[in-house]
Amino acid sequence: MPIPLFHSVASWLLKKRFYQMELFIKYPEEVQIELLNQLVILSKDTELGKKYGFESLNKYEAFANNVPISRYEDVEPMIERARKGEQNIFWPTPIKWFAKSSGTTNAKSKFIPVSNEALEDCHFKAGKDMLSIYFHNNENSRLFDGKSLRLGGSKELYELNNTFFGDLSAIIIDNLPFWAEMGSTPSNKVSLMSEWETKLEAIVRETVKEDVTSFAGVPSWMLVLLNKVLETTGKENLFQVWDNLEVYFHGGVSFNPYREQYEKLLPRDSFQYYEIYNASEGFFAIQDQNNSDELLLMLDYGIFYEFISMDTYNTPNQKVIPLWEVELGKNYAMVITTNAGLWRYLIGDTVRFTSTSPYRVRVTGRTKHHINVFGEELIIENAEQALKKACKETEAEIIDYTVAPIYMSGKDKGAHEWLIEFRKEPSSVETFNNALDAALQSLNSDYEAKRYMNMTLRMPKLNVARKNLFYDWLKANDKLGGQHKIPRLSNARDYLEELLAMNA
Repeated sequence: MPIPLFHSVASWLLKKRFYQMELFIKYPEEVQIELLNQLVILSKDTELGKKYGFESLNKYEAFANNVPISRYEDVEPMIERARKGEQNIFWPTPIKWFAKSSGTTNAKSKFIPVSNEALEDCHFKAGKDMLSIYFHNNENSRLFDGKSLRLGGSKELYELNNTFFGDLSAIIIDNLPFWAEMGSTPSNKVSLMSEWETKLEAIVRETVKEDVTSFAGVPSWMLVLLNKVLETTGKENLFQVWDNLEVYFHGGVSFNPYREQYEKLLPRDSFQYYEIYNASEGFFAIQDQNNSDELLLMLDYGIFYEFISMDTYNTPNQKVIPLWEVELGKNYAMVITTNAGLWRYLIGDTVRFTSTSPYRVRVTGRTKHHINVFGEELIIENAEQALKKACKETEAEIIDYTVAPIYMSGKDKGAHEWLIEFRKEPSSVETFNNALDAALQSLNSDYEAKRYMNMTLRMPKLNVARKNLFYDWLKANDKLGGQHKIPRLSNARDYLEELLAMNA
């Protein structure tokens, strides 16, 4: 079959961009320093730029010494002013879009500023680069012969001052050029619907008629959609619905708990999975090799990176370092300065570098979403690797989970309490729990030390969740669809107690 002209031209343009990426791969420090200087110079006359003397900050060291590390709570007052129409506060060009964070808690939502520069030079550029990398690695791809099934959030209007907020995915969809919609399904109208269950039905109706060649979306919610497609069509797998499927671009949550379920829905060895690392605050990294779990950190998206070793994070000895000082194998909290006016902002994610030439990372979790009540330093990466091992040993499949501590009381030792919703339950919950505990000990030496002879931690307590428990919890908290996530690990028991009450 001859390759259509549009496919040929698009492929050529995307491959051309791939070679432009070699600049930041070869000269990472120089590219990052130049980018930082541009951001500082551009913002010198903003309110924040004047406060911190941007005009005289011509070196990284001066920038690091003068501009403090910030969290959302620190910048919220400025963001609220911007949402009410004020400009030139922390970024020189007008900002009218704010990405409402999906969040995993009931706490007040965050509203992350999204500038035109962030849309064009970060998010849209990343979308092109994602395809560039894929085409470079898969030269016989026929991706553009069909459409991409995208699963986005909803759009809402904030007050009447010409500022808007919604999920980042919705903001991107709403601002894409008209030709981008031609290659996507469902339509913008359906993509931006707010009510999740109505939207789900509408997406299925529209997409089953199309020739879908790729998916893009958060694994947990995409899985709900794809199972709905099979339920509606009566087919056994997704290739019976869309025979030309090639690749799933996924991000937002770890793919590990869902991989086996996807492989059952997509039973072809040739089908590709490509991970991306993006957030409301920016687009950071893209898987740049087939069949890899490492992500290339993208250094020319208007984002300057710094890192804090988790060994010193939030302690008096906390040290912030630039990209060129990171070490392999260490767990770092990520700090970003962006072309939307976030300055030395703690995003809350943790990463580990797997390579420094080029800079590749794995996302390891969240600074707040870990358990360290007993000195065990359990992070999401440990939890999900252990779950994968336990599932493999017991032939179980999980849908969702959360974990919280059981605090010490009198002579009673502490423990971790798990609540897991299974798609396929293990024949023995006790065997699964033993396998999970053993896997955690093998993956995390601090956890192993606390579990030794039950000295600090006793055996985990495992609760089996009823069907749809986590879905019902999200629905009750108005968090269905989009990029909303289940709180995985917490040092407090609030989420777990809520869920256990609903599980009764």
